[in-house]
Amino acid sequence: MSLRIVALPAGTIRNFPQAAVTYHRGWTQTHDVPQIMFAILGGAHPIMVDTGTPPPEFVREHHGYDFVRSEAEDPLTQLGNAGVDPADVRDVAYTHLHWDHCGNPELFGNATFHIQAEEILYAIDPAEVHRPAFECSATIRPPWASVLGRIHTLRGEYRIAPGVTAIPLPGHTPGSQGVLVETDGGRYLLAGDCVDTYRNWTGDGVVSHIPSGSFTNMLDYMDSFRRMESLDCEVVPSHDPAVLERGVLE
Repeated sequence: MSLRIVALPAGTIRNFPQAAVTYHRGWTQTHDVPQIMFAILGGAHPIMVDTGTPPPEFVREHHGYDFVRSEAEDPLTQLGNAGVDPADVRDVAYTHLHWDHCGNPELFGNATFHIQAEEILYAIDPAEVHRPAFECSATIRPPWASVLGRIHTLRGEYRIAPGVTAIPLPGHTPGSQGVLVETDGGRYLLAGDCVDTYRNWTGDGVVSHIPSGSFTNMLDYMDSFRRMESLDCEVVPSHDPAVLERGVLE
């Protein structure tokens, strides 16, 4: 049975600064940023890539964003609509450990969580300016800490399952990674926040690819773009509404 990727909406941050998504572009503009979970179906067990955000009231209190999530976008509702029982999920890959990608890990009680070692090390003690994004503070606990005993630490490329491979893509964060999925219809790279939107990947005539406005190492970021170019795949952004409009990739 062929693998397929289902993009699941997990809420929206409204009026998010454009320059935070496209490096040094759109300083006076804002846009709405969808949060997306990905389910890889068709294998022995469902695989999740990122697991959405904490509840809206938590986000507003601790991060200050205008985050909204309808009842229909509740993670359990979305998983159910996709035919996914969280208890059947055996593998979760986190593209990185920013709060908006690793919420709700407790839903997946039988899963192993695949995270690059560099990401875990940095998330424990990030630079001060990055601490809020990793929920590294005296008042809140990062979501991934609740599954610490079920983390599988990766050190480079790793085959999670047949047709599903973790690919290191550092730059946005030190341990950012993508997940390469091979389907009957083609190869897709779930790129995490290395590529927020399709505009980031297609560039603007000045640069071939536009980094996120948030990064830890720009030289690593550029190398990750080059690696993505070599993979012979379609790049799938993490925060583009067009991904949700497509819904299923196969």
